Amino acid sequence: MTAAASDTSGISAVDSARAPSAARVRTYDDLVTRVRAGELGPDPRTRRIAVAFTTRQAVRHDGRGTGYRNEVLSLRLAGAVGSCAVEPGALSDSAVEECVGADVAELLDHPLLPVRVAALDAYLMHITPHTPEHGARPVPLPAGTSLEKSRARARAVVELLDLPPGATVLVVGVVNSLLEELRSHGIGYVPCDLKGGVTEWDEPVVTDALTAAARCDALLASGMTLGNGTFEPLREHALRHGKRLVLFAQTGSAVLPRLLGHGVSAVCAEPYPFFWLDGGPGTVHHYRADRPGGAR
Repeated sequence: MTAAASDTSGISAVDSARAPSAARVRTYDDLVTRVRAGELGPDPRTRRIAVAFTTRQAVRHDGRGTGYRNEVLSLRLAGAVGSCAVEPGALSDSAVEECVGADVAELLDHPLLPVRVAALDAYLMHITPHTPEHGARPVPLPAGTSLEKSRARARAVVELLDLPPGATVLVVGVVNSLLEELRSHGIGYVPCDLKGGVTEWDEPVVTDALTAAARCDALLASGMTLGNGTFEPLREHALRHGKRLVLFAQTGSAVLPRLLGHGVSAVCAEPYPFFWLDGGPGTVHHYRADRPGGAR
């Protein structure tokens, strides 16, 4: 892996220099169309995926009454890794193997949406990595236990909401540390997840995001919404009603900053490797539509 990274780092630097970071896109489909046409960087038919892998996790933090599972598809393009979360067990080994050696253009037409999202993320990470030149502000996460790092990530996410105490936010993709952080700021929330259920505090989790959004002041959503096809309705709702939409993105961390200013207010981008993979220090990246260089 180290040798591969050193062999391709020069390619990534050249492609990044070619990528017009100011190019405007208004919707997810518009972004995909422009990438396919080679308008944002090198022809995607000339960029092949070298490595495809999944990361599976089961977790139950100390002191928490509930746990959860994660599964993420990741694709390696030169020195970059693009990722998309999937429902545990939903992705076959053959689907992962099909990605290896395929070019990005092929994978943007793959029948599985998570593969398409991971390919787009890998391509955009390759040409516009998370650096200040591309509008990113690094936010360090300290070393610690899984719960300590989860809470540190939650603080970095909630910081982007800019909501006063008493406001209510729709949280799409229930993460207990995020809910805990919102509670500490006196911000109300409506937890939403396609799986339903209850939160750590036995609060009901709604499944209809758009209905719940109507009674919320802002939206806080996981990048997983890209992989399950629910992102665009949320973006359109935020744009139509002038609400803040903040995203915490392990899925599509390089994709969502491209939509800043078009319904997306801010992104806490977290590329692979994610905070839950080890106890060492890490970094997430803040993007804001209201700061210079933030809207791309």
